[in-house]
Amino acid sequence: MTRVLLVDDQQLIRAGFRTILDSEPGLEVVGEAVNGAEALAQATRLDPDVICMDVQMPVMDGIAATRELVARGCRAAVLILTTFDRDDFLFETLDAGASGFLLKTAEAEKLIEAVQVLGRGDALLMPEVTRRVLTRYAGTPRSGSAAGTPAGDLLTERELDTLRCLARGLTNAEIAAELYVSTETVKTHVSNILAKLGLRDRVAAVIWAFRHGVTG
Repeated sequence: MTRVLLVDDQQLIRAGFRTILDSEPGLEVVGEAVNGAEALAQATRLDPDVICMDVQMPVMDGIAATRELVARGCRAAVLILTTFDRDDFLFETLDAGASGFLLKTAEAEKLIEAVQVLGRGDALLMPEVTRRVLTRYAGTPRSGSAAGTPAGDLLTERELDTLRCLARGLTNAEIAAELYVSTETVKTHVSNILAKLGLRDRVAAVIWAFRHGVTG
């Protein structure tokens, strides 16, 4: 069962999200919060698997709350939900440590899928988001490639293959099929990548891959 915390200052939106998510087997909304500060307290008390977080809220916004959750070592994956399709929101939330980004105008099925993906430990970088990440970092200086430092010195060839797949937005199951290994092996590779590179999650690994040219 994936436990979900809803964070939004609008009660009607929280009620709508609760109705959608509670109707799906395997998902359970365990709590609600009206701002980021309340979200911090609820996350500590409820220990959710996924936090659906609005960006613009009084007292403490979603970006600041996400940054604080990460600093506290919260294990929950944060899914940012916003009505604003803006690059500054996207990159601020990713830099803060969010694991996914979804517009509130998305279909109900997309919300369910996003929560399920994050609940499994996968990242949620939709193709359009991945393209924006690529555009943002394509022109930045690259400190290494798959064949040289730092990636080639830190990761095994199989881990590099896995990182390239992550950068393409593939799930564990899709990576396993492409590399002809089990999903458990993929999970091991991903864990090793995060540990070796000192990264929090898969989204951070994708950004690292783009920054260092490990996307071929």
